[in-house]
Amino acid sequence: MLKQYLQFKLSQKLSPQQIQLMKLIQLPTQAFEQRLKQELEENPALESGKEDIENEYDSDLDNTDDFNDNESINADDINVDEYLSDDEIPDYRTQANNYSSDDEEKTMPYAAGTSFTQHLINQLNTYRLSDEERDIAEFLVGSIDESGYIRRELSDIMDDLAFTQNVYTTEESIEKVLKIVHQLDPAGVGARNLQECLSIQLHRKEKTPDCLLAINIIDNAFEQFTKKHYQKLLQKFNISEVQLKDAISNIEHLNPKPGGSYAGNNRIVEHVVPDFAIKIVDGELELTLNGRNAPELHVSREYNNMLNGYKESKDKSKSQKDAVSFIKQKLDAAKWFIEAIKQRQQTLFITMSAIMHYQKEYFLTGDERNLKPMILKDIADEISMDVSTVSRVANSKYVDTPYGTKLIKEFFSESMKNDQGEDVSTREIKKILETVIEEEDKKKPLTDETLASILKEKGYPIARRTVAKYREQQDIPVARLRKKI
Repeated sequence: MLKQYLQFKLSQKLSPQQIQLMKLIQLPTQAFEQRLKQELEENPALESGKEDIENEYDSDLDNTDDFNDNESINADDINVDEYLSDDEIPDYRTQANNYSSDDEEKTMPYAAGTSFTQHLINQLNTYRLSDEERDIAEFLVGSIDESGYIRRELSDIMDDLAFTQNVYTTEESIEKVLKIVHQLDPAGVGARNLQECLSIQLHRKEKTPDCLLAINIIDNAFEQFTKKHYQKLLQKFNISEVQLKDAISNIEHLNPKPGGSYAGNNRIVEHVVPDFAIKIVDGELELTLNGRNAPELHVSREYNNMLNGYKESKDKSKSQKDAVSFIKQKLDAAKWFIEAIKQRQQTLFITMSAIMHYQKEYFLTGDERNLKPMILKDIADEISMDVSTVSRVANSKYVDTPYGTKLIKEFFSESMKNDQGEDVSTREIKKILETVIEEEDKKKPLTDETLASILKEKGYPIARRTVAKYREQQDIPVARLRKKI
């Protein structure tokens, strides 16, 4: 049987300019500066800094596609007066009193030195190896990931050596060379799993009774150790609680990711640059936008002069018309970019201002329990903007507060009702949950069911599975894994 369906679909298409504006809004300060630099390099009609010029560019952005290289251009098609005016230049500098123009310049530092891989290869040069052993060793070093592990099976490495390096060897030979790699620094590098990584590090340490016991635990009772079955360990090794505690202390001081400890891996060290700053002045909140988001821009004087020359020319040749078409495109792009930056700047400030006032009690006290339930729609409705726009601001921007630099999206949370029927933030509940777990007896950690009962007594009736969800969202392990001797 043939069925026919009639479906209506309402869709809205965004213009390329709108899409670009959304992308600009999403960029945090450092990425925005890179985007600004790129635009200045690509568009000669756009210049940075202050410049007092008599002519202003004032194009209708809807006409950006009037010309292309394949069409013949008539003199009447280009109304130069649209681009030239005797008025003073408008305030495109996007400067306002709440932006600091003398913000401290910050650069993104690089970790100096050789790469992690080269650091390991340099150490291999101190060992006496045959040509085949060196080839295998360098291949193994090249297989080490950022955490310092070799995650691949030796059989796969053996096949790759044959296919890519023309080195035909055995797993036994690779295992032998791997023992040499395990002697390199940092200790634990080249391990195939966490157990081997910890064991390598312990064997490098002075063989005190605590260290020897730790080695025995890792090598022979790793599963009981990871599951914190302490009673089984006490019985297996016939030791006291004090001895076990000292051995575990040895293990806890080891590095589970030896690759991450090497500072010379030439990766960019990430430094967060706050996009906003909130200060308390005379008991009131004061918001500022990082001045690096408010650059001074203007249209090039040279490009205005080019249009003047075209307007005054009596004989308008084809090459001149082509040139003015190119100038028109660049001027359109320059004005759009200046206006887009201004709009981005206003959007950021309005959005953050709404968030600040919504969470005024928190920003005045710093107490997370004062965070009100707040979702993206609350702020979107407040400032009459789309939820997606608020999301773009919240997900990628940081604000410097008297209590540290915070990711803006952390101020958003859903609500639930307490036993009084009042709406409370899930952040408030998570904070109380975290406090209860911090104060628990680590010899007898609280189960999720017990935690749910405690929260209920405090006026927050939530289910055990919800407690488990909030606990996992805060990276807090289950009770069994929080247990200590």
